[in-house]
Amino acid sequence: MAKVVKGVKQVKAVSPFLTTLTFIILFKTHQLMLSQHLFIHHVYFWLTNPKSEEDHTALLAGLQALSKVPSIQQFHIGVPAATNRDVIETSYAFSWLAVFTTKEEQDAYQVDTIHIHFVDTCKHLWQKVIVYDSLGV
Repeated sequence: MAKVVKGVKQVKAVSPFLTTLTFIILFKTHQLMLSQHLFIHHVYFWLTNPKSEEDHTALLAGLQALSKVPSIQQFHIGVPAATNRDVIETSYAFSWLAVFTTKEEQDAYQVDTIHIHFVDTCKHLWQKVIVYDSLGV
């Protein structure tokens, strides 16, 4: 007899293969959305000297240090993916994504001494910065 546990109907397994296949199908069709109450801060950096390995290393180190700001819940440091479509921007050197629980936590990040130190010590490395801040809908 089938029973419901945590919203998933369990049935007697016909074979281990079908059980695994059923789990994969259920797992793959259930996507998780980030909480809509989060504040997302996404920054793109273009280096002044994009061919300089030293500048690349310095900005990466600065971003890694920046991740220590206490109000950051999660972060991601990225470089352009090897994708090629007309709508994809790949001319930046780094992307920095920081996730905050509230706008107030993002505001605290902006004045945190770690953030101020990052800007003061790394601003000479970039020629352009674009910031996208967003809230859930």
